[in-house]
Amino acid sequence: MGRYIDDILQPGEKVLYSTNAHWMFYLPAIAAWIAALVLLILSRATVTENVILLCLATAAVVALAALYWTVKAWFHRWTTETDVTNLRVVHKTGFITRKTFEMSLDKVESVDVNQSILGRLLNYGDVTIHGVGEGNETIATIASPLAFRNYITAR
Repeated sequence: MGRYIDDILQPGEKVLYSTNAHWMFYLPAIAAWIAALVLLILSRATVTENVILLCLATAAVVALAALYWTVKAWFHRWTTETDVTNLRVVHKTGFITRKTFEMSLDKVESVDVNQSILGRLLNYGDVTIHGVGEGNETIATIASPLAFRNYITAR
């Protein structure tokens, strides 16, 4: 399966910048994997049979949740594309049901970037694109939002 942007490029149009959903979508999975590992270590550190079984059972449940969150985050990142071409901004989410947003660069009035403290530290944020007569569109939790904004506003 190819990238969405490659399928919709117009003649003479070229991709200037591509970004994706930030890796922070993996944070719940990472925390769960760490918890499962800690529970496994605890099961090896104790000698009581009931505590060992409880730690192993809990570690298995937490590992299943971690696996689910890992696959969910990977799938979200795999099915989300955000690109700036020399003519427009394109954002696509979804696999079976697809939601796309496209706006001509000529119709972009302003671009706002919202970042939390953690977003500034990890370089992610929300970008809101205000269009002339086309409304607003917010692209949530993308990597490198300032670079993305710069490619939209630089002409």
